Amino acid sequence: MEAARFVYPPYDLPLLDAFGGRFESLFVMLHPFIEVPAELAWKFTKQYPSEEQILARGTKLAWAAVAAGTGIGTCAKLNQALLTSSRAIPDELCDFPAAMALDEFVSSKAIWIPGAGAFEPMLRDDMMAAFEMSGQREMIFVPEFPQADPVERLEIARLRSGAAAFPGRGTLLATDESFLFTVDWDSFFTLFYGARGFVEEVVRERKLEGFFATSTTEHGWYNYSLGCCVVTLAPEGWETA
Repeated sequence: MEAARFVYPPYDLPLLDAFGGRFESLFVMLHPFIEVPAELAWKFTKQYPSEEQILARGTKLAWAAVAAGTGIGTCAKLNQALLTSSRAIPDELCDFPAAMALDEFVSSKAIWIPGAGAFEPMLRDDMMAAFEMSGQREMIFVPEFPQADPVERLEIARLRSGAAAFPGRGTLLATDESFLFTVDWDSFFTLFYGARGFVEEVVRERKLEGFFATSTTEHGWYNYSLGCCVVTLAPEGWETA
């Protein structure tokens, strides 16, 4: 299979069916909320922190902690609140009270919502670590629109040193096509496909927050009426693997 085919899966099919069902498992990796020093809070800056500020001064804050603080009981509902705030879903699917509760919670503290539609800066180190754990020195970057932009091979060492820029959005593919990370426009999560044992190892070692997809999990898993019971767990029941 050509690398250019590893673009984000279609919305209307279960995510595990993507790429011809070649991957054993899928971990939906939640982009963390970002806790910052008080001087970088909304009430002082009135603007989202820069990537440099996030990497230098931000720390990860789990969705479970935000759900507990806001009273939003599941990660599906919290995702729905985030998508409502960004107006990325139709009004009939929005949860405006949850979005208001989320906005009040983060704006009253030194907390920023996760980045959407791009590889989250706070997760870049974790993704590069996955490639290193698999013994790979390079990754294949498949852009969001490979028909317009070229597929590239990127050296992990150059990404770590800053000699090469980390991609914004698209797919990061192992050179042996054994696993990948892919992110979509407006999404507050990144999909991590691969062999179950390897994915579990990365999730455990890197303490990633998220959930393993079931056979019915689709892109729109915020809509918990779809029956994706794995995403309706209470915060205290959320597990990283």
